[in-house]
Amino acid sequence: MAAVTAAAVMALREKTGLPMMECKKALTECGGDTEQAVEWLRKQGVKTQAMRADRETSMGRLAIYADLEKGVGTLVELKCESAPVAGSPDFKDFVNDIAKTLALGSGASSPEELLSQKSQAHPDKTLGEIKDDLFNRMREVFELSRICRIDAPCGGYAHHDGSKAALVEVTGETAGPQAAEVAKDVAMHIVALSPKAIVKEDLDQSLVDKEREILTEAAKQEGKPENIIQKMIEGRLRNFFSQCVLLEQPFVKDDKQSVGKLLKSVGLSVKRMEHWKIGSAD
Repeated sequence: MAAVTAAAVMALREKTGLPMMECKKALTECGGDTEQAVEWLRKQGVKTQAMRADRETSMGRLAIYADLEKGVGTLVELKCESAPVAGSPDFKDFVNDIAKTLALGSGASSPEELLSQKSQAHPDKTLGEIKDDLFNRMREVFELSRICRIDAPCGGYAHHDGSKAALVEVTGETAGPQAAEVAKDVAMHIVALSPKAIVKEDLDQSLVDKEREILTEAAKQEGKPENIIQKMIEGRLRNFFSQCVLLEQPFVKDDKQSVGKLLKSVGLSVKRMEHWKIGSAD
């Protein structure tokens, strides 16, 4: 058996990011062959992942990739066990790579299918192999829990900590930098104000009925005549819609205009929105 040198151990450590003792053990098991040692470490990591599969993954990050010109947008959720790992540069890079691969690759109908594809950032590896390598270094379970791809012009925005993100499909005059900026701004608005529907007609009717009931009772308590009550209710319902309907909401960066008016000013319409928070869809 070939002797395992300190230089070989150090080289393997730099290649894998794993502790020196694990690298030495891998080289010893593989007769000093570095490539075999890398594969041995990966297989050991997969075994360890299987034993830890039931651990809770309540932290993580959301990532988006949106390109109006290419006509594609993606949103993905990668979960892990702890906030420090979710905030680490390697984790951020990986979740962004997943979103980009979903957008620019062949697409996928499930997280498992996506993980089997070659990475956009590291074409020599699949996303699954990168995931296994990160587990070996960080010793936390990762779960690619949700993926979404829209094959149409999209704008996207993810909060700086990756806890919230939105993807918005737009139609109309989608060419040019102004359209891209507005689409991104609308996605940012969605993250900030959490609209429940794009237009008021799409709102859950039970929510509207409940709000109308509350407003009617409040108006009656004020002792107003019936004909005045109905006008009051309609006026107050407009306030309700401006709070929970995307196109009716005051734009977060300029509350003197609604999101609907902003979009109209650049010739855009919103066809679909996806708004996610870590652990749940909004």
